[in-house]
Amino acid sequence: MDQPVAREPTIVLEHVYKRYRTGGGVSDLSLSVGPGEVFGFLGPNGAGKTTVIRLLLDLIRPNAGRIAVFGLDSRLASLQIRHRLGYLPGELSLYERFTARGILTHFAHLRGGPPWPAIASLAEQMDLELDRPLRTMSKGNRQKVGLVAAFMGDPQLLLLDEPTSGLDPLVQQQVHQEVMRAATEGRTVFLSSHVLSEVGEVADRVGLIRDGRLVAVERVAELQHRALHQVDATFTSAAEARGFETLPGVSNFKSTGADLHLEVAGSLRPVVERLAQTDLIDLSIREPTLEELFLAFYEQDNG
Repeated sequence: MDQPVAREPTIVLEHVYKRYRTGGGVSDLSLSVGPGEVFGFLGPNGAGKTTVIRLLLDLIRPNAGRIAVFGLDSRLASLQIRHRLGYLPGELSLYERFTARGILTHFAHLRGGPPWPAIASLAEQMDLELDRPLRTMSKGNRQKVGLVAAFMGDPQLLLLDEPTSGLDPLVQQQVHQEVMRAATEGRTVFLSSHVLSEVGEVADRVGLIRDGRLVAVERVAELQHRALHQVDATFTSAAEARGFETLPGVSNFKSTGADLHLEVAGSLRPVVERLAQTDLIDLSIREPTLEELFLAFYEQDNG
């Protein structure tokens, strides 16, 4: 019986260093991302996320280490690599006098395709007005132009830096659907963000970067298991606040009269089901900040 053939990773970074004269960059970063994978790159602003994307694009070069994309050296084959990927920069800069139609047509010609009907269909999904000059567009609408430019032609690799910045929730969901479609088709998505909920919705694995160092690579389910959600509720009576402290994952339980505070690790389902049985006046469920997530990760690692 023939053995399945292992597919070569789309992205490989090995012991990559990049330091700037003014400080910052990345240190001893090693990472591999495969075909059909959505990899979320999480970290606060300035942690090194954009530096990694620019290294992959050969816009900047490492001081040390090896970078390969599609099995090709990122420096020696940068033009071949760029022809096969779609890129959305975090700081999007476009030709102000162009319309969306004009700039997307220009980008399509540079790529040698794709056909305009496919581009127009994608623009419609993003609710993008094609014939308005970019100078009259809001930040969100300019972001849509950048997203259509990145997604069009179904590139084998998508490098997306804060892709849903400035978008309304409906368009954010459309972006997430396009990301998941790419992965289903065996393409690779490298998604940089500082928004945990966005990455958690679409990613298979996540990398946590802080101060230029990759501190962890986790599957999303494992990361969510580590995360502590903050739950605050107010009920019609103190009796309604009872019974939460014994639920799975609950910690730091505090009850003052009809007010309740607790933290939940892992699934929120047991707590939500119990809340549904009560007479609520007010409810707040807050997901952890990235800083809280990092702290939870280190506490569990060192505990």
